[in-house]
Amino acid sequence: MGGTREMRGVSPEALLCEGCVLARLQVADSRGLMARLAEPLSRSSGFAAPLIAERLIERERVGTTALGGGTAIPHARLPGLRARTTVFATLARPLDMAALDGEPVDAVFGLISPEDAGADHLKALAAISRFFRDKDLLRRLRGADSNDALLALLCHAGWSEAA
Repeated sequence: MGGTREMRGVSPEALLCEGCVLARLQVADSRGLMARLAEPLSRSSGFAAPLIAERLIERERVGTTALGGGTAIPHARLPGLRARTTVFATLARPLDMAALDGEPVDAVFGLISPEDAGADHLKALAAISRFFRDKDLLRRLRGADSNDALLALLCHAGWSEAA
């Protein structure tokens, strides 16, 4: 596909903060995934990792955040959070997250937003969903063998900030 992917409402700087990309993450289950995603989200937001993990798990109980095609967007809104924070991870072994297409997940965008950011939160989810449509980029991201390689691919993905 290629070209510019507009991440409306999702700042590349928010994604690309130090430690917000995790290559070949080792997790045994969905709960473990949420706990690992919560660590960099905690460092970026100042919120406690166990609280973030629990909110992500609660949201997953409402319904799967797996989009199909091996992708998922675990997300939650938190009272008192000042700014949206994201993390991107690839998984060493795909994880069953009950996707409608039955495909296990190996590429994950975690997202936390302020509780009152309803429309902005939905815009961010839509933008991330569009990002996941680029099959060539996804293939390259899945092949990255280190956080640095993953970060380099994301930095050169041709993102643009659009309101």
